[in-house]
Amino acid sequence: MKTRESFDLIRNQKINVSLRVRLTLVVTAELVFCVLIALGLTTLLEELVHFDSTILLLIELLVISLLVGVVVTSLLSKLFFDPIKELITAMEAVADGDFSVRLEGKSSSKEIREIHSGFNLMAHELAATEILQTDFVSNVSHEIKTPINAIEGYATLLQGCESLDGDQKRYVEKILFNTRRLSSLVGNILLLSKIENQSIQTNQTKFCLDEQIRQSIVALESAWEEKNIELDVDLDRVEYLGNEALLHHVWDNLIGNAIKFNSQCGLVRIRLRRDGTEILFTVEDSGPGISEEARKHIFDKFYQADSSHKEEGNGLGLALVKRILVLVGGEISAENLNGGGCRFTVKLRG
Repeated sequence: MKTRESFDLIRNQKINVSLRVRLTLVVTAELVFCVLIALGLTTLLEELVHFDSTILLLIELLVISLLVGVVVTSLLSKLFFDPIKELITAMEAVADGDFSVRLEGKSSSKEIREIHSGFNLMAHELAATEILQTDFVSNVSHEIKTPINAIEGYATLLQGCESLDGDQKRYVEKILFNTRRLSSLVGNILLLSKIENQSIQTNQTKFCLDEQIRQSIVALESAWEEKNIELDVDLDRVEYLGNEALLHHVWDNLIGNAIKFNSQCGLVRIRLRRDGTEILFTVEDSGPGISEEARKHIFDKFYQADSSHKEEGNGLGLALVKRILVLVGGEISAENLNGGGCRFTVKLRG
């Protein structure tokens, strides 16, 4: 009985044949096949038509070798290069942050199965590391939020005290400024963590995108008035079904960045259009633009291209925008303008 089980196990196992051995066997079989076919055709033609057998054999060998070589080469290229193409596609997905991609190790080649197994192990470990990091940041942020709110509350009370001298008032203002920055950072981390662990939209309602964008512009009035920025706004009336609160973050961040990174007395141009089944939103500024290196990382978490504005943000704004748009099935892109400045384009499915 034990012998029978061992036999079944051996029979069901795949034979591990290396690519080098397989290639050698295929090429040898190709040569043998060409020679046999050529000999057979030569014998047949000698009986039907009297012709020099040597010349016939050479011609047939050349023609048949060419035909068989083309067929075998196409099969070999598929055998060797299809797994490589599959691996390249999977590696591009991992490079874009998708650690859920896996390769099936069903190839009859030992080397390819080992490569696929190694890739799957790498993707699994990266996914585990990403989950551990996200959970750690989220848990720490939860713990920090309560004491930050307490500090902000007490600092606000101190700000109203009349007994404080000038230096003390400045200290309280700095405490409030930094606690609000820290509170904003914690809030963005928690929201980002929630969105990254969310696969479908919730709380969808029908609302006017143009009105929501106008609300964001008004909310940022103090920022664009302080820099004396001119606004050129042209918004079509567009109704949209989605999560209103999440999309507010998108417009606030993009318009806020256009103001923040703009020059004094600059221009911000905002457009909203419906193009068939697509909704297009663009915001342009007249600032210095974004360097080629920075454009590769602007949607990464905690990345800030311009260190001069570090006190005004935490490097999570565009990462948050990107994750929200991925969740709602939208897209975002950034490009520099020829005359200076930068344009962000958002595409939503209408």
